[in-house]
Amino acid sequence: MRKTIALAVAAVALTGCGMLPGQQGGSGEEQTGQTSEAAPTTVRPTEPKASPEQQETKAIASREAKVGSGGQYGKARVDITALKRQGRTISLNWTVTATDGKVNLHNGMGSGTLDFTVSAVSLIDPVNAKRYRVARNGTGEDAKCVCSGTQGQFLEPGDASTLYAVFAAPPPDVTKINVEMPMMGVFTDVPIS
Repeated sequence: MRKTIALAVAAVALTGCGMLPGQQGGSGEEQTGQTSEAAPTTVRPTEPKASPEQQETKAIASREAKVGSGGQYGKARVDITALKRQGRTISLNWTVTATDGKVNLHNGMGSGTLDFTVSAVSLIDPVNAKRYRVARNGTGEDAKCVCSGTQGQFLEPGDASTLYAVFAAPPPDVTKINVEMPMMGVFTDVPIS
């Protein structure tokens, strides 16, 4: 009885490793049940498709800007890539790409001296004469913005930084809105999706 169990275990182990004819090989190759002279049939993996994050995102609004402080300015291209309504909130995504000189995103987009975020970005609804500020995760001094941080971001030419901010959504009948970014300027009539 012990020999029968041992042989059965050995057969299962050899089958799993692809050592018996006609069985799946352990290396990802499928072997045929032909004689040993036949070459194994290999299955080639298909090329992986790019994820949505890896695919180039088309800008819905763009502008060139001179960015910097203290007499040192670099040039950048700012591309708004999404302004998407999600229930009672709206998400803004954009990319800053340095085109000439060093671009300082470290400070200047926050709402205070030591605020290294993009919390000073706002949406302006010209129809209803209302400004929407970046959402906060609470109230009081400890409330953090629901947005990107910029601490330590100094871009060299060709470098890019992708940023985001979340706001309360304007009324459903508002389909375009202005986006105001410190250092970058105002983007008018940006479509909401």
